[in-house]
Amino acid sequence: MSSGFKPGRDGGVVTTFDAAEVSILRSLISQILSLVEPGETGDDPLERALGIGSAEPSDDPVLARLFPAAYEDQEQAAEFRRYTEVTLREGKRADAQTMLDSAEPGRVELTREQAQAWMRALNDVRLAFGTRLEVTEEIYDEIAGMPQDDPRYPAYVTYDWLTYLQDTLVRALW
Repeated sequence: MSSGFKPGRDGGVVTTFDAAEVSILRSLISQILSLVEPGETGDDPLERALGIGSAEPSDDPVLARLFPAAYEDQEQAAEFRRYTEVTLREGKRADAQTMLDSAEPGRVELTREQAQAWMRALNDVRLAFGTRLEVTEEIYDEIAGMPQDDPRYPAYVTYDWLTYLQDTLVRALW
């Protein structure tokens, strides 16, 4: 099992994953890639060229969590979304692809830039997974008291492991 991330050379990080861990990471990050597929732009050629997208928020709670409203005022939030969501989706896809491309069994050495992409991608995975699991502040108390034969146990333990990875990555970069 991964012992988390450690500082590496030139500001990068290193860790070691076994095949099962890589399989889990690749599966989860692939789901993020499919969730944040490229945003839709308008029919106007100028809007497409500028990456101006839809102003409508998603009904999917995971997408609403990954792309929250920037303003309380609905008109301002819609206008902000229209001009930023396509670019935000591209960034999330690029981070997820970096993680997918570099996650492999054995020693994994990441540059500082790759590590930062991993940090953002891990955050997206945790937000999506946590939203689907309806994670609350009491998650760790729940896991501690949950029997291993509880059908939710593997998902909660995976969420906890993702939290650990993200924490060690942040500390290794700090």
